[in-house]
Parts: sequence; structure tokens; C-alpha cells
Amino acid sequence: MQAAEHDAVFTSAEEQEKWLADAMALVQHHAFYMHRALDANNIRDVLKFSAQMLSELRTSKLSPQKYYELYMRTFDELRQLEVFFREEGKRGRLNADIYELVQHAGNILPRLYLLCTVGSVYIKSKEAPAKDVLKDLVEMSRGVQHPIRGLFLRSYLSQISRDKLPDIGSPYEGEGGSVMDAVEFVLQNFTEMNKLWVRMQHQGLVRDKEKREKERSELRDLVGKNLHVLSQLEGVDLEMYREVVLPRVLEQVVNCKDELAQYYLMDCIIQVFPDDFHLQTLETLLGACPQLQPTVDIKTVMSQLMERLSKYVAASPDVLQEFLQVEAFSKFSHSVVEVIDAQPDMPLVGAVSLHVSLLTFVLRVHADRLDYIDQVLGACVKKLEGKGKVKDSKATKQLVALLSAPLEKYKDVVVVLKLSNYARVMEHLDYETNKVMTVVLIQSILSNSTMISAPDKVDALFELLKELIQDSEGQPLLDMVDEEDFQEEQNLVARLVHMLVNDDPEQMFLILTTARKHFVQGGPRRLQYTLPPLIFTALKLVHSLQAQDLPEEGEGSGSVSLKKVFQFLHQMVEALAMVPAAELSLRLYLQCAEAAGDCGLEPVAYEFFTQAFVLYEEEVSDSKAQVTALQLIIGTLQRTRVFGVENRDTLTHKATGYSAKLLKKPDQCRAVYICSHLFWVEDGGTIDGERVLLCLKRALRIAHAAQQMSSATRGTSGPMTLFVEILNKYLYHFEKGNPQVTSSVIQGLLELIVTDMQSEATTHDLEVDAFLASTVRYIQFQKQKGDSIAEQYASIEVQ
Repeated sequence: MQAAEHDAVFTSAEEQEKWLADAMALVQHHAFYMHRALDANNIRDVLKFSAQMLSELRTSKLSPQKYYELYMRTFDELRQLEVFFREEGKRGRLNADIYELVQHAGNILPRLYLLCTVGSVYIKSKEAPAKDVLKDLVEMSRGVQHPIRGLFLRSYLSQISRDKLPDIGSPYEGEGGSVMDAVEFVLQNFTEMNKLWVRMQHQGLVRDKEKREKERSELRDLVGKNLHVLSQLEGVDLEMYREVVLPRVLEQVVNCKDELAQYYLMDCIIQVFPDDFHLQTLETLLGACPQLQPTVDIKTVMSQLMERLSKYVAASPDVLQEFLQVEAFSKFSHSVVEVIDAQPDMPLVGAVSLHVSLLTFVLRVHADRLDYIDQVLGACVKKLEGKGKVKDSKATKQLVALLSAPLEKYKDVVVVLKLSNYARVMEHLDYETNKVMTVVLIQSILSNSTMISAPDKVDALFELLKELIQDSEGQPLLDMVDEEDFQEEQNLVARLVHMLVNDDPEQMFLILTTARKHFVQGGPRRLQYTLPPLIFTALKLVHSLQAQDLPEEGEGSGSVSLKKVFQFLHQMVEALAMVPAAELSLRLYLQCAEAAGDCGLEPVAYEFFTQAFVLYEEEVSDSKAQVTALQLIIGTLQRTRVFGVENRDTLTHKATGYSAKLLKKPDQCRAVYICSHLFWVEDGGTIDGERVLLCLKRALRIAHAAQQMSSATRGTSGPMTLFVEILNKYLYHFEKGNPQVTSSVIQGLLELIVTDMQSEATTHDLEVDAFLASTVRYIQFQKQKGDSIAEQYASIEVQ
């Protein structure tokens, strides 16, 4: 194959394969004759055929990947050639003569490969100082300026010399040179290789730039291996690294002004040199970052450096003092600002990513320094100034990562609330992302059982959560929000209220009032979710104050008292009633009334009952809701023992009156017989047997009326359910010792029920039959007990 043919560049895969196959065949052909010359110990033929074989490496028609295959094929042969040169030395031939002889090869590329091969043996023989041979080889290699050919040649030089450098402890140290000579050789080789590598981008057509960059990327390890060799030299201590190695390498990195080279070489520096070297030369290394090309992905480079140093601390905690001594955080922080300022066109996502990396570094290395964390957040806020809500989705994602990092580290929102710039970062999130972040905050509190126990912390927390608990600009109309999502979010807020805890009543009351201040701005739709848990938390405070036996009025205007808490409760339920949420408000009025009754506050309890009755009258119109509400009113009133005669009569009269006015007769009947419990309250309550009997008789009349209405409309009487229920109420009061409820009354009612059940006009219901049968069995059981109860039941006859 003639050298003149080594000009065109073939691009198709088929041509690449064909050319490689032809080149491989020629290498094998020349290698065959070279081996015959080796066997014959004919050095001139060996050099002739080896030079012909190596001439195949002069091709420009192969891609880097294919060229590498050809290079490795010839490399295998060169190893055999090296053994031959070594044997020649043993046979008495001077390596200096061989070194001189191979320089007569016709073409420079084969000549230099042969020189490197002989030079390796020459150094090992120690006939000449290693430093002189290495210097000669690295200088002569400048004769090949074709990027790919030159890179592989210098890679070969690096490979055959790496174990022959005059390093400390090396056999070649001393007369062969010093570690400085070794460093100089590697640095010079590295510099020339990087120049060749960068030069590749300027070859070929503009339209092939992407392809060339891919090819260059495939060759990057050839250049990087030099840095690896430097890192393995024993003589390269921290001093030499700081004064010689790093400045020279960074000079080459910065001056090459190539995006791919700068990114890769910075990554190499970070990966191959020791952690303590990086720490002690941090300022120098970071100083190069702002000088890199604007298109370099510097955020990834700096992130990798910070991550490596973070792992260094994690593996050796005792080095933390060194981080403090060199002011690592301050240098990183300053460098981040410099890099961002040096690249005004850097996308926002890049700037935020740098702050995320810096924050991650702080959380790993200086977790106890909240001021550092706040500084990072503050620097990010400064970058976001004037940008309003961030619209870029990638930048938004990084902002969420920035805000989530402290939560994940400390698992304590209280710590996050100490960061003054945290809320300022959140202000730059769009509504939907802000809402997601607030949900994350709440879930963190709930999952980690974080108690918020200071009013100022509650205020700060709710400021962070305002997108969920308040109406604000930029929010979509609530009518447009998915109802299920809205309920889920508000239920989270409701659960959050129960994490507001302080054992000091004064502080707890301040917490409640602070929470109310935020919740009342939430609009009517939110209040029905947020106010009820706040009300129940206030009721817990009532029980706490009651247990401490504090006076009704506080000692001073600022001190908490039962009266103040009940005023707070009244305001909350009243606000909820205006939503409107009548049924919920009525229940809460009754809860508060019962609590006031337990505290002995009759006027307060009466007021809450009054408000419940007003709501019932004005807002509760559905018949089922009225029944439920009345049952709750009667049950609460029955348990409340604080009322005097006058107030109790007023309230019970209202309750019984409402019961008789229900729309459906069965509902009337049940409500009226339930009212009988209002007049028989043991343990200090009302005992009025006559009014109990009046309620039961009135319930019977209503039950009869219901039967008659059923007969008139359907032609048959309805089931006897109501009568059996009333019979059970009679039995209850009979056992309680109500003198007005006698065995004869029960006997008469029982016979009436049995007779009506046997009537053909009565509609039979299996459940009613079973209910009556169970009641009869109960009477029989009581008759057979053999105690005072049995004597009561003795006169009642059952079939």
C-alpha cells in the first residue's frame, strides 16, 4: 500500500471495514517476514519489515475506532520486537547502536514507533540516563502532527515508558533522573497530546462537526491516561502537585479553549488525584472554573468535586477540621457565584443546579451549620431576583430538589423554619409546584411526627403553606379544581393541626390564635376542613385547663382562661356556620356546649345550645338531617348536668317541641320517646317520672296515628316496629325504678302489641317479629334471675 494513497477520508461503514481488512492483511503479511527475520537474527531485515508493517498506521482513512483495532494489531507485534531488541543487547550489541540504527527508517511514523520500542529497552539497560532518552523521545514525537496518528504514537510512548520513569523508589532514580524529570516528561507528553486532540475539531467539513466530536470523544482516554500516570508517581507529593502539576495541567485546560477537552480534563483531574490534594488546592482548582468556555457543563464538574469531597469526609470524619481550616464552603460558595457571573448566558436550570450541589455538600459536610444552608438559599434567591415565578420546568424541578434537601436530611420541619431564605425561594415556584412542595412539607411533619410547639414557628410554617390554606393571586378558581384532589389536600392540612402542641396553656392558646389568623383567609370552601380540627384542639385545651383547676377568668389581660378559650370556640363555630355548614356547625356547637357543661359554665353552655337551636330552626331543612340533629341535641342535653331548673326546662321544652314537629310520624314518635331520657337523669340530674310517662304516652299516640295513616292509605296497617321500640323504652324506665311506669302498664302494652300482631290487617315483617320475640325472651330471662329485678317482673305475664 503506497503512502500516496493515504489522503482521502472514507466515511461509509462498508469502506471502513474493507480498508481495515486490507490494512490488517498487509500488517500480517509484513509481520510474517519480520518474524522470519527475527528467527534469523537479521536485524536489518527485522527493521525493514517492521517499518513496512508500521507504515500501515500512516492511514487517514480509518475512524478512531477502526484505527484503534489496527493499532492494537501492530502493538502485539511491537511487543515481540521489543523482546528481540532486548535479546540483541544480551548478545553484546549496544542499545545505543540500535537506537541510532532505527533512525534510518524512511518514514517518520514507523521510525518513531521503532525509536520508542528501542528506547524502552535502552532505558531498561541503563546504558543512558532515563531522563535523556525520555526527553529525546518526547521531543522527536513532535514530528508527527496528524491528530490521530500523533495521539496513538504518544499513547504508545506513554504506555512503554510508564514503568521506566525516574520516580522515587524507582530503579531509574538518581543517575537516571529525578521525579521532576518524570513529571516534566509526562506533562510535556500530555500537553502535546491535548493539542493534537483539540486540533481534530478543526479538520474536515463543518457539516461533519457532530461526527468529529463523537470521534474525539472516543479518543479522550488516550489523553487522560497521562494524568493517571502523574497521579501514580510516588514522588508527586502535595507540594509538587500544588506548585507544578496542577498549575501546568490547568494552564493547558484553560488555554485549549475547547468545550469537550475542558470538561473531560477537569473531570479527570477530580477523579485521578487524591482527595486531600483537592482539599489543599481547592482555591486553585476552583479558580479555573470561571475561565472555562461558557458551553462547558461546569455545574456537573463542580458537583462531582463537591460530591467527592463529601464522601471524603464521610469516610474519614477526622478530616472535617481540615475543611474548616481551608474554608472549603466559603471557597465553593464564592466559586459558584463567579461561575454564574462569568457565564451570563447560563440557563437558569444550570445556576439552580449549582446551588443544589453546593447545598448537598453543606448538608453532608457541615450539617450543623444552618447559617451555611441559609447562605446557599439566599444566594439562589439573589439569582432569582426579578424573574418572578419560574416557568422553566427543569429549573423548577431543581428548585424543588433544593427545597427538599434540608427536609430529607433533618426530617424536621422545625429546623427548616429556622432558614429565613427558605420561604423566599418558595415564592418563586409557580402555583402548582408550590402546592406540591407544601404537600411535601406537611407529609414530612406527619410521617416524622414533628410537633410544632411555638407560635412564631406556626406562623412561619403557615406562611410556607399559604398556597394550600389561603386564597391568593395566581390560583385557579376553586370551582375549576378537582374536588377529590382538593379534599385530599385540605384533609392533610386538617391532620397538620393536631401536630400543633404545647404543654403550656398560654403558648397553646397563642398557637391556636395564630392558626386561626391564617385559616380565616382560606375562604368558605376551605373552612369546613380547617376549622373543625382547630376547634377540637381548642377543646383539648379546655380539658387541660379544667384539669389544672384554673379560675374561669384569667389573672391578667394576657393570660389564658376558660372564658377566653370558649370565646375563641364560639367565634370559630360561628365562622363555620356562615360558610354555610349548618349540620357540621350544629354538631360543633353541641360539642362546645358539653365541654362548657363539664367545666360548670352554665351561661356558656346555654349560649352554645341556643346557637344550635337557632341553626336547627333556620338552616336545617332536610327531614333526615333534622332527625339526626335532634338526636344529637337530645343526647348532648341529657349528658349536660350543669343547668338549673329554668334553663333546663327551656331547653327540654324546645327539644320536645321540635320532636313533635318532625315531618314523618315515625320520626316524631322516635324523637318523642327519646325525649323521655331528658326527664330521668341520674347522678344529680332531673328525676321526673310523670314527664317520662307523658313522653312515652305521647309516643304511643303518634305510633297509633302512624298505623291509622298506613291503614287509610294502603288498606293495611304498617308494621308494629314503633310499638316494640316504645315497649323497650318502657322496660328501660321500669328497671330504672320510675314509679309511673308499672308492670300493669307494660302488661297492657305487651298484650296490645301481641293482639295487633295477630291481626290480619297488620303487615307482618320478619325483623319486627324477631324484635318482639327477643324482647319477650328478655322479659322471661329477667323473671328467672331470682333477684329484686325478678320480683319486679313477676307480675308480667308472657306467652
